[in-house]
Order: sequence, then C-alpha cells, then structure tokens
Amino acid sequence: MYTEIQAKIHKETPQGTWLVVLAEGLSLTDQLRRYSENGIMPGEIRLDDGRTISAKQRKKVWAMLTDISLWNGDYKDDNHAELKEIFKSETGTDDFSLSNCSITTAREYISFLIDFALKWDVPLNDTPINRTEDIGKYLYSCLMHKRCCVCGKDAELHHVDVVGIGNNRNIINHIGLEVMALCREHHTEVGMLGQTEFNEKWHVYGIKADKEICKVYRLNIKEDVVYG
Repeated sequence: MYTEIQAKIHKETPQGTWLVVLAEGLSLTDQLRRYSENGIMPGEIRLDDGRTISAKQRKKVWAMLTDISLWNGDYKDDNHAELKEIFKSETGTDDFSLSNCSITTAREYISFLIDFALKWDVPLNDTPINRTEDIGKYLYSCLMHKRCCVCGKDAELHHVDVVGIGNNRNIINHIGLEVMALCREHHTEVGMLGQTEFNEKWHVYGIKADKEICKVYRLNIKEDVVYG
C-alpha cells in the first residue's frame, strides 16, 4: 500500500530525527495491526523538495552576505557571485537564483556561507546558530574551525562522552566519541548545568569525532599511540 502523508519534525537527537505524522482522513488501524511489528509499520520516506526558497531563508543569505561584505569591503552582489561559484564547484550544484531556488539548495548555501564565516573569523551581526538551517553541519563546522557552537567565539574541545577515570585522553581512541566545540564560558556552563540541560537550553548535541576532527585537535585515533 502506498499512502502519501505529511510529517513534522518532533525533535532531533544524536540518534536521529523523530517525526510526527498525520494521516488525515485515513484509518490505518487495520494496516498497522496486519503489517506492523510492535506498532511500527515498515515503509519509506520520500522528501519532496518542490518548494522554493522561503523569505526567511533569503533573509539569512543576505544577512550573511552583508556581514561578509562589511568584513572584506566588497559589494554584496560581488561576494554572492564569487561565493556562489565556489559553492557550485565544491558541491556540484547547478546554477541557481535566490529568487526561486529550492529549499534544499538554499539550506546548503546557508551552511556553506556559515562555514566560510567560521573559517575566516568573519564578524557576524547574529550568532551563527540562529542562522543555521542544518544543525548537524553547523556543529561539525564549529568543530573543524574551533568556534563555539553557542556563540561563535574561539573554542576548545569539549568531550560529551566523558572519558572515564583512569583513562588517558592522549592514549584512548577518540574515533566515534561525541564532542563539541565550546568557548571557555560555555565550557564552564556545561559543567554547571550538566550535559542534558545544556543541550536542551542551546539546542545542540555532540558530534561523533571522525578522522578530520581528530586531526584538527591532534586526538589519538589508534590504541596506545600518544601524539608528541
């Protein structure tokens, strides 16, 4: 059976995204009883991105371009033209216009502009977490460029996965451990609030360390190896 229904994001967790669906006008009780296992029906999700860029997304793009222009002294249109070409080259995206591009393209372009600002320490008129459209990519960019994921200031590494007593952080394998980039102020705050309350307050979560993150922070990725 194929039924088209709509879903809304309920919450995002490190394990995945919880969706709430409403099958308006349909009764799926019999199908659930017949095909489901523990109340969960097997199926697939198809994301229809036929909608075009929203006014809110367009506002975020031009806010980023305004801040970049104030930083480098170039005109916004010139920065947009140059950065768009870099974005297209890096992502393989076809040419697009901010007047009618897809929501997905707008989301990815905003992530690209935020990553650019974090990399080059571009002063922003608003904290980047308020502008991001993809929290996962944003948290990863903060780690790669050592920027606090809450405020955007210079950051240090925070271990979300607590390294147990007796374990040496220079020796354990960090691949797969959850980490985040926090400035000294917010590093202190997470210690006071606890990780769960901190995550809920700022809508952030830990990112599993990969080889690139470990390289940035010179973290061990092999057992019994210490970086000099």
